[in-house]
Amino acid sequence: MSEALLKPITLNDLELKNRVIMAPMTRSRAANEGNVPNDLMVTYYTQRAGAGLIISEGSQVSAQAVGYINTPGIHTPEQVEGWKKVTKAVHDEGGKIFLQLWHVGRISHPDFHDGALPVAPSPLNPNDKAYTPQGFKDTVAPRELTVEDIKQIVQDFKNGAKNAMEAGFDGVEVHSSNGYLLHQFFASTSNVRTDAYGGSIENRARILFEILDAIKEVMPIGRVGARFNPSLHGVFGMTLNEDTIPTFDYIIGKLNDYNLAYVHLSEPFTDVSELPEAEPNIAKRYRPIYKGNLIINAGFTQETGNKVIEDGDADMVAFGVPFIANPDLPERFAQNAELQQPDKDKFYSPGADGYIDYPSLKEVEA
Repeated sequence: MSEALLKPITLNDLELKNRVIMAPMTRSRAANEGNVPNDLMVTYYTQRAGAGLIISEGSQVSAQAVGYINTPGIHTPEQVEGWKKVTKAVHDEGGKIFLQLWHVGRISHPDFHDGALPVAPSPLNPNDKAYTPQGFKDTVAPRELTVEDIKQIVQDFKNGAKNAMEAGFDGVEVHSSNGYLLHQFFASTSNVRTDAYGGSIENRARILFEILDAIKEVMPIGRVGARFNPSLHGVFGMTLNEDTIPTFDYIIGKLNDYNLAYVHLSEPFTDVSELPEAEPNIAKRYRPIYKGNLIINAGFTQETGNKVIEDGDADMVAFGVPFIANPDLPERFAQNAELQQPDKDKFYSPGADGYIDYPSLKEVEA
């Protein structure tokens, strides 16, 4: 148990038994009226309670925030009750779990909104695909948010955090990554506003800090994390340019003013090494900038995860795909056991197959 990944860590007042973090992953199993967490999801998260911290799949903060089929929300009483079953089961197994608060912005489709347009900082079509109940459809040009709309979205995140606390979560993660709404505000390629939420870096980042300030009115800010993907390129209409990295330098530096549980960063999903504006090694760039707890994510193995912590470039490592087929991933790391491989065709399919039927080491050995 001397491996860096398996050592405990404290996030303000929250003690984690190891540094193997379960990354948030959309699995599309909330296949019911009202996008309510169900018993399948209870089993899925409980199986993975050995993680130092589970970060739940993205959960929409309002009906407007929806952009994928069968994804759970955190804005109705029924959703809160569904999540209560998840958090109780995880806690009964000695686990810790945060809820990821999510608004997809323009990565949606009118089919989710009774024909109304999705919303975004600016009316720019990402020219991608939306996963609708009728299958993949081309995205459309969204409606530009008014300032009043933005204020409501800030309140939606605040209410989502309040509901998450009522549902028994240990904290929340603000999804500011992967080309979704907050990331759309940050990027000058998706935000061409000329008001207080556009133009300068400070203006484009404004909504994030308004959300954090609102959330801390309803829960301890030390139980809040935030996720970013500074090098996202070629996905969901996002492109890197000369002010991308300076924007994230500002955002992540300013987060030192908040006593967050952590900042969660992703290494590039695609090859950005040939782009002069890119910063291919996100952990090394932001470790000197951010003074708090840092989670790094994207493609890590047991070996590289240990190394990034031992090198001092991160405090924890988030694993996504390895947790799908290995519910007891930390135990497998402890025993240097071989990892099972997931069935990619069942990542988003309904039902138990490819979701809760991957055996643990104990079950394999029995």
